[in-house]
Amino acid sequence: MTPPLAAFVTDPQPLPVDFFRRNAVEVARDLIGARLMVEGVGGLIVEAEAYDRSDPASHSFRGPTAANGAMFGPPGHAYVYHSYGIHWCLNFVCGAEPGAAVLIRALQPTDGIEVMAARRGLADLMKLCAGPGRVCQALAITRAAHNGLSLDQPPFALSRTAGGQRIASGRRIGITKGADTPWRFGLAQSPFLSRPFPASARAGSRIGSPGRKRHDDLAR
Repeated sequence: MTPPLAAFVTDPQPLPVDFFRRNAVEVARDLIGARLMVEGVGGLIVEAEAYDRSDPASHSFRGPTAANGAMFGPPGHAYVYHSYGIHWCLNFVCGAEPGAAVLIRALQPTDGIEVMAARRGLADLMKLCAGPGRVCQALAITRAAHNGLSLDQPPFALSRTAGGQRIASGRRIGITKGADTPWRFGLAQSPFLSRPFPASARAGSRIGSPGRKRHDDLAR
């Protein structure tokens, strides 16, 4: 049985570029619940990870290269890389200083579900976009077509959401360096996550909460 979709109120106004001119941890947390669309197909961001240039797990840690050049470009643009030579991963460039980005790890599909299912070759709603590679396959994102593109222009569309759901935070997935840094954020108890958060994961902040804690209490 397909679980009901979480109730969100979507603001039709797109996320401004200034949204991304902030610390990657703030941006990652604030992206949870935002709606990501690519040519009319997409859903709600339910999981994301922050990376910056001081982070040994970040592609930007050793400086700019031909491969990671988009990370050193302007905030509010896409950085797409090939993971293990197998699948693409979508990141949102951010930060006041170059070299920071947020990896989009999972979506809750809401729009163009049949299109995503055809691209992925499966009908399981919870697995359509549960993982960064699955997100890119479902949204047909590739480096050639999307790397370096502005997130406030087609084919991308990002909009705010409001709701009372809690956000969990914890260790990032699939890395060996900086593994203890708690810069993974997600919609607590969402069935659309790439991996559930452990019971010990923090889940104190809420989407749209005026009293929401900022990045200072999580930064090293």
